[in-house]
Amino acid sequence: MVELKVEKASEIKGAVKAPPSKSYTHRALLLACLARGQSRLRDPLYSADTLATLKACQALGCDIELEDEGCTVQGTAGELKTPENVLNLENSGTTLRFLTTMTSLAPGCSVLTGDNSLRTRPMQDLLDSLQKLGVAAYSTRSNGLPPVVVKSGFSGGKSDIKGSVSSQYISSILLSAPYAQNPVDLQVVGAFKSRPYVEMTLDIMDKFGVQCRQEPGNKFHLDQQTYQARDYTIEGDYSSASYLMSAAAILGGEVTVLNLFKDSQQGDKLILDILEKMGASIKAREDQVTVKGDSPESKTTGKITSPLTSIDVNLENSPDLLPTVAALAAVAQGTSHIVGVEHARYKETDRVHTMALELSKLGVDVTEERDSLTITGGAHGGVVESHTDHRLVMSLTLVGLLTGEVRINGAEAYQVSFPNFPQVMEDLGCPIKII
Repeated sequence: MVELKVEKASEIKGAVKAPPSKSYTHRALLLACLARGQSRLRDPLYSADTLATLKACQALGCDIELEDEGCTVQGTAGELKTPENVLNLENSGTTLRFLTTMTSLAPGCSVLTGDNSLRTRPMQDLLDSLQKLGVAAYSTRSNGLPPVVVKSGFSGGKSDIKGSVSSQYISSILLSAPYAQNPVDLQVVGAFKSRPYVEMTLDIMDKFGVQCRQEPGNKFHLDQQTYQARDYTIEGDYSSASYLMSAAAILGGEVTVLNLFKDSQQGDKLILDILEKMGASIKAREDQVTVKGDSPESKTTGKITSPLTSIDVNLENSPDLLPTVAALAAVAQGTSHIVGVEHARYKETDRVHTMALELSKLGVDVTEERDSLTITGGAHGGVVESHTDHRLVMSLTLVGLLTGEVRINGAEAYQVSFPNFPQVMEDLGCPIKII
């Protein structure tokens, strides 16, 4: 087990390229696999989660050649093969959700499973919606959790799905719907949370040559179509870049993050507005963002507080920002209210609870509600746990950079989305050590 030791940083400064988007990498691999012809994917993220998707595509008969700055994918035109073995998706919930629909295009039966954490991820809403579309997919233990068995066949037709639990259920159906035997009509019912992730899905589907018709009432219509191979460059990830930009805001540094696009469909681009409202200076150009913060001061309480001020924010459409914003609130002046986060309970961990738990170990006053966190700044050092969640590791690092003396157990989880995170932070001047 890896432990990170984080010491107080005086200032950070520099320019760094944002890690490639995990969300776009997952989607690009799957669409290149389903496409007709050979695609060239440039600058994909090779991390634990995305490699789970890559290996699953290979198991379904897709030929992928890895290269230093990309990969070449020989598409299947939707003609998948039956996996020879159970698909072990490790800890990647995105892979699990997306492959549940996609494996219905393969002959025979496919079995999807993963590690202990993945086997706690809820799937029943997706399984119920797929059943209406003629997909025989079910939980082996009849509890709505993985392992999941999927039989060959995707009839199509009409279905509906809740929009309040996971946008990945919606994206899962949309990504594979062009290969159903009949047109697919999908209606999202109730609150449509994390909608930007679905817009991201539709954006990349369009780039690979498939059109989805959106209709009033959160309805989506897809006719039979075939994805077309293309040369595609993965954009930088606002979720991962949030830690780099937040460090500059907290510590009074100046960091420029390259490969972040102003016109991105990523919902986590909201981090720019959040940092600006909390007091940081933000300069966003077409393909890069510069963040500058003021220097922190020591208060009469003996605790070091960032010059950032508290914030009231709704993260309904940006759930992956919860750990980052919670960490910012833990070192800001005043009391912050973070709402719209109930669906963050269904990620790698129950992030609402685990962030509250770990921040409390660092002396932070946290009140946890079902859909919110209320956090009063004033953290100190301490020992915290990762709960095998990559976003907890990187967000808790932010607190340690201000307070010093923070140790994070189980820190290897950062490899899920940001494989060289400690090195990138050190290069910017952050004293982070793997011990």
